[in-house]
Order: sequence, then structure tokens, then C-alpha cells
Amino acid sequence: MVREKISSSEYDLLILDEINNALNLKLVDLVQVTNMIKQKPSDMHLVLVGRDAHPDVLRLADTVSDITEVKHAYRKGIEPQPGIDY
Repeated sequence: MVREKISSSEYDLLILDEINNALNLKLVDLVQVTNMIKQKPSDMHLVLVGRDAHPDVLRLADTVSDITEVKHAYRKGIEPQPGIDY
């Protein structure tokens, strides 16, 4: 589906939420993801989200951000909230 969206030229921004986690858990194929990054149109922004990004993905990325938790309600026993946490 992602390859279809990339090749359609219909989008200038595509966000693959939690794909880095999926790669880490081997739920998606690394070669397919890296090929997708290499073959995306130059005018498309492709955002890959999630922890533990694979080193090959990091090498191909133009921008990498590492966001760390400072404080989270879950640590106080507050359950995840619909619309906020999921």
C-alpha cells in the first residue's frame, strides 16, 4: 500500500507511524523499507516514526530526531487516555 501511495504522486507528505518499531520487531522487511526510502520522489516528505530506528534507515534519513520522555502520566498510574495516547 505504501509503495502505491508513493508512486501515485498524489501526496507530498507520507507519515509511516511506528514503522521503526515494526522494523525492529521484524514485522516489515528492512530491504523493502530502505528501497522505498531510496525510490521516493524528491519532492515528497517521508516521515518514519517510532523508537529503535535501524542504522540503515538512519543513514538514509535527512533528519533524525530523538525524543525522550521527561515525565509521563502512566508513571503515576494514570491509564492511557483515548484521543490523547491512542
